[in-house]
Amino acid sequence: MKKKDVLKQYTTPIGAPAFVQGPHRFKRREYLNITYRTDREALENLVPEPLEIDQPLVRFEVMKMPDTTGYGAYVECGQAAVVRMGQEQGEFLLAMYLDNLPAIAAGRELSAFPKKLGSAKLFVDSDTLVGTLDYGVLRVATATMGYKHKPLDLEKAQQEVGVPTFMLKILPGYSGRPRICELVRTQITNVTVKGAWIGPARLQLFEHALAPFADLPVREIISASHILTDLTLSPATLIYDYLAEPADAPGEAK
Repeated sequence: MKKKDVLKQYTTPIGAPAFVQGPHRFKRREYLNITYRTDREALENLVPEPLEIDQPLVRFEVMKMPDTTGYGAYVECGQAAVVRMGQEQGEFLLAMYLDNLPAIAAGRELSAFPKKLGSAKLFVDSDTLVGTLDYGVLRVATATMGYKHKPLDLEKAQQEVGVPTFMLKILPGYSGRPRICELVRTQITNVTVKGAWIGPARLQLFEHALAPFADLPVREIISASHILTDLTLSPATLIYDYLAEPADAPGEAK
């Protein structure tokens, strides 16, 4: 292969790339969201500067994606901290678990989604919406919500889905030191909410060394929503470069 042809490649393996070029449109994406209050100190230990925490709130999410361009069908589970960047309210993604290789590889390589291998499910059990996450053969999380108890205003549902998202992009160099260490921002766009509901909810988190959702314990359920939508993910943009500032003084001018 000529050098000019190497530069034409999108990603590896050559001839059978791990994922295809976007944009990626998600149709009939179904959310189970549970926002809960946790321990402030535990959350502060995980949220990086210059993001700030006003209230120690976490959103647990299970997303069922039956029709995604380039990725196919899969279910994903994540945990996000409610944060603020300056005057902008948003969420910092702590972890995401799924069993779809193209979505894992693209999420990590193209953007900064903190994706790992896990098995998530979202289904209806009689009158209950149920979301689960297993890591290997062990249960990590079980979420339950009353199925479509009350409608949620569609504009509020769209705002909930479209909240700005912050993530850490960390790539080590060949010396072992970070080659890239950045805080990036992304946001869901072209949102069409097809249905949204609220209801009573409960969330159980189980201790696991490699899927530590329970490090942010559930102290109080704040809200729960069930949202059905079409949407598109926008590319990530750089908002803070940790390698461009002194390590002990993020945000200070040089």
